[in-house]
Amino acid sequence: MTARAIYFKMDEFEINDMKHVASIYHMTITDLIREAVSEYLIKMKSDPFYRLTACVEDADEEETAEILDVINNLDDDDLTITSRKSFSA
Repeated sequence: MTARAIYFKMDEFEINDMKHVASIYHMTITDLIREAVSEYLIKMKSDPFYRLTACVEDADEEETAEILDVINNLDDDDLTITSRKSFSA
């Protein structure tokens, strides 16, 4: 996979904080950002909202509203895993 550049603005305090943390761990700011984004994406992809909506990217506005309504009304019992099954091809 080819690496591509991305540009964004950040608060100067955060930039200085990243420089300090990167220097303590002997890493570049790029590596620090790359690792942080990677960890954040893993966290976000394990979130129930993402897991329930990731496969419905082509939903229209009405379908999306319906899905979000159902998701917003789920409680902890609805999100509890009650059993697991593994399938292999």
